[in-house]
Amino acid sequence: MKKISILVCLMASVLATPLCAQPNTDELPDPKPGPQEAWQTLKAPSLAWGTIDERYSRSQLPKAEKAPLLYAWRGERVSAQAVLSTPKDLKGVTFDVSDLRNGRHVISADNIRKYFVRYVLTDSYGAVQKDSFLMADRLAPVAPLDIAANTTRPLWLDIHVPQEAAAGKYTGKLTVHCDGSDLVLPLTLTVGKRVLPAPKDWAFHLDLWQNPFSVARYYNVPLWSQQHFDLMRPIMTQLAEAGQKVITTSIIRHPWNSQTEDPFESMIVKMKHIDGSWSYDYTAFDKWVEFMMSCGITEQIDCYTIVPWGFSFEYIDMASSQLVEFKAEPGEKAYEDYLRPFLADFAKHLKAKGWFNKTCIAMDERPMEQLRKAWELLRSVDPDFRIEGAINYSPELVSMMYDVCLFYQYTDLPDGVLQERQKAGERTTFYTCCGPDHPNTFTFSPPAESAFLGWHAANLGYDGYLRWAYNSWTITPLQDSRYFKRQWYSGDCYLVYPGESSIRMERLVEGIQAYEKIRILRADGVSEAKLKALLAPFGGTEYAGETDAPATIRQANAALRKLE
Repeated sequence: MKKISILVCLMASVLATPLCAQPNTDELPDPKPGPQEAWQTLKAPSLAWGTIDERYSRSQLPKAEKAPLLYAWRGERVSAQAVLSTPKDLKGVTFDVSDLRNGRHVISADNIRKYFVRYVLTDSYGAVQKDSFLMADRLAPVAPLDIAANTTRPLWLDIHVPQEAAAGKYTGKLTVHCDGSDLVLPLTLTVGKRVLPAPKDWAFHLDLWQNPFSVARYYNVPLWSQQHFDLMRPIMTQLAEAGQKVITTSIIRHPWNSQTEDPFESMIVKMKHIDGSWSYDYTAFDKWVEFMMSCGITEQIDCYTIVPWGFSFEYIDMASSQLVEFKAEPGEKAYEDYLRPFLADFAKHLKAKGWFNKTCIAMDERPMEQLRKAWELLRSVDPDFRIEGAINYSPELVSMMYDVCLFYQYTDLPDGVLQERQKAGERTTFYTCCGPDHPNTFTFSPPAESAFLGWHAANLGYDGYLRWAYNSWTITPLQDSRYFKRQWYSGDCYLVYPGESSIRMERLVEGIQAYEKIRILRADGVSEAKLKALLAPFGGTEYAGETDAPATIRQANAALRKLE
């Protein structure tokens, strides 16, 4: 057993003060700027429409695209991208979007979120970190921005169509203010008659793991302080607006063996007294869950874990005022002696808070024999404990799980299992993480691949999607998305930036909205044969990049509109 002073324990588990602040938002130089000859043909700043399927180079002159044919249900949000290119330095550039008008009907400009697309360092498939380049991914809210000569700056719009908006064609304009003059693009949006529910009412089971410890470290504020919660609110509200259903909690210290830059500390302090009895402090756990619910994420609480990667557990020995760390595997006496009283007390606490039926004891990619022994203990404490986990399929284990998540490329799920689980009110989702290469949500992934995931879930009948890291930030996430701690691809450990969204996050929401549309059309009696044909291109688990994701999604959206 390993003993550490109680002061260190409390700092690590409850009252930790992060290491340093990261205030710098400047972009880094482009290590691979590419050919510059084309800039000689541009004599003045130029504004043109782009496509949301492209990550535009900062140093190269982009190809102009046709004006986007934007279409949305009432209640849907849709995106567009424009590109500003300049042969000279520009100071304090801003842009705005007018109200969108359809006769006497108006979609206020307040419903349109405006971003400058910013650049981060990234690597690519199979690349070492030194072989890196800049990639357009960050979506930073508009503030005056200096733009250097011979560079391109993408502009991103998210239009949130009110549910009460009238159907019809709306027009407006995007205006860039630069160099003492304005550059203008016309903007057109067609609103359909159907209504998309609010994100809190979406059926899609989105489970992006949150990391509160990363936020505290990045902003250099005390863990669980009011400052900490105030900084997290916009980040987690943004997640709720994507339809997130699950609150991620850590009930032991370092459940994943400290794989992220900011390890997950235990939200529950466990204390062993001189007489051998136990007590538990749920203060941080309760504050976190209550906070997340106040942000609009209320459906499920996932508690990691009773099967940690390193088999390491911790408690405060009150006799010596020391933190004790020890290792024990499922089936061993030390494992049961530690977890049985905790799980019994935890169940009692959850029931008192009214959270027991929302809570899952969560596991992550553990061997089957370990899971079986852990679950036997869990069910012996309280047979009504729900279980969640990402596992390789086993009929015996899956039958015990309320929420099971399978890897994207898993192919051996027997026919009928998804339907049986849905009838029982159970969840079955899929996940991507370090792989596959395609489709995925890395900072260099083609943007359409993020949207592809929602269509894939609809085609195979999954209830939703899981990803292991919503905001487990790197040391300087606004500049460098590469992950040095392990050889993972850039952006694998986060989908949003401090104070900002990302192209891949917005496209992920696009795919979730497509899933919801298909669900609604199916419930309204649209032909199953037509829906099956619509979804066929999103079917296989062998997506190796051959599929043209942008074209496939465009064609599917056009076909979907005909089914309305």
